Amino acid sequence: MKKLILFGPPGAGKGTFSGQIKKILPEITHISTGDIFRENLKNETPLGIKAKSYMDKGELVPDEVVIDMVRDRLNKEDAKTNGFILDGFPRTLRQAEALTDITEIDLLLLLEVSRDIIFKRILGRYGCKNCGEIYNKYTLPPKVEGKCDKCGAEIKFEQRSDDNEETLKNRLDAYEKNAKPIIKYYKKRGNLKKVDAKDTLKYTEDDIKHILEI
Repeated sequence: MKKLILFGPPGAGKGTFSGQIKKILPEITHISTGDIFRENLKNETPLGIKAKSYMDKGELVPDEVVIDMVRDRLNKEDAKTNGFILDGFPRTLRQAEALTDITEIDLLLLLEVSRDIIFKRILGRYGCKNCGEIYNKYTLPPKVEGKCDKCGAEIKFEQRSDDNEETLKNRLDAYEKNAKPIIKYYKKRGNLKKVDAKDTLKYTEDDIKHILEI
């Protein structure tokens, strides 16, 4: 049983790498903080109601509420029995310290990738409005320009309104500022492992087992 944190900037490929880990450890529970939030808000749990009161005022949900949500999720049977991949938590040093009180983490996997690649991954992405197939102008264009491989519909490159250079630069700057103390914390504890995320799909099953120390 493994208790893992997937850590890295926006566009590092955490979702892709998580899928590769699940091929090796099919039982492991993937826990995303986004999903935890949505579940608590949808089910109107006491924690969800508390979080919503801050969100309605346009304020950040305090660490304590986020920590309580994560604690609650990690105490569920699937995470306790099968281990977990934690994605999107911790985001602050306070959260990292609280996580140590909740459970012992085996590894923090730090996905490292250059800003140049991140910009191409995020600013180049677009999808087919007909079937939802995802493409990337730079890394994954359709076989025939302007035509969806999956359904044959006409498609064109259109950036999402929140996917622009300035917004992305601000997101990356904010990530780096918050990430430094967290990386330092896990490095000191001896369970930080760096992963070259330039192309995680090149990793074989044996490579991933080696990364996970299994």
